[in-house]
Amino acid sequence: MNRRDIPNAISVLRIILVLPIVYFLLTANFQMALLLFVIAGASDALDGYLAKRFDWTSELGSFLDPLADKLLLVSCFLVCVAINLIPVWLFALILIRDLLVAFGALAYHFMIEPFHGEPPFSSKLNTTAQIVYLVMLIASQGIVDIPNNWVEFTLYAVAATTAISGLEYIWVWGFKAWNSKNEGKYGQQ
Repeated sequence: MNRRDIPNAISVLRIILVLPIVYFLLTANFQMALLLFVIAGASDALDGYLAKRFDWTSELGSFLDPLADKLLLVSCFLVCVAINLIPVWLFALILIRDLLVAFGALAYHFMIEPFHGEPPFSSKLNTTAQIVYLVMLIASQGIVDIPNNWVEFTLYAVAATTAISGLEYIWVWGFKAWNSKNEGKYGQQ
């Protein structure tokens, strides 16, 4: 392994951390779940920083990093629904947005041209809001006294950023697909 592989190794570590975090959430060991979740959340920032700062980006990394994020966040939100910490509608909103983005990217890739999309700011903000919300939610389970209205505010911030980022993906990539199809149609005449 060389230095260029460090961001990918960090993403793999985040994937590995998903199972113990899920286990600790399910067994109500919120202290361990919080500790591992904070490590996983910080690793997301670290691998992105290293990849960009030292130009250690790779095609594998462009797949591993979002996969690690989605596995971590979707798994934690699903478990939090199962143990009645979050409302089902929030998980449904997150899941629908993630499926729309994933299937939209696949459709664009196979029907228009190879998809090489950099996540928009709203998507990065959404990921950050989800991480902050889960940290606050887990910490509020007897670890730290966090006011309920703070946790509730963050819940609605997650809902808003989820909806906004989903709509931005649809808007931006919808127009790109539309323009690409129209250019192809008019270019052939």
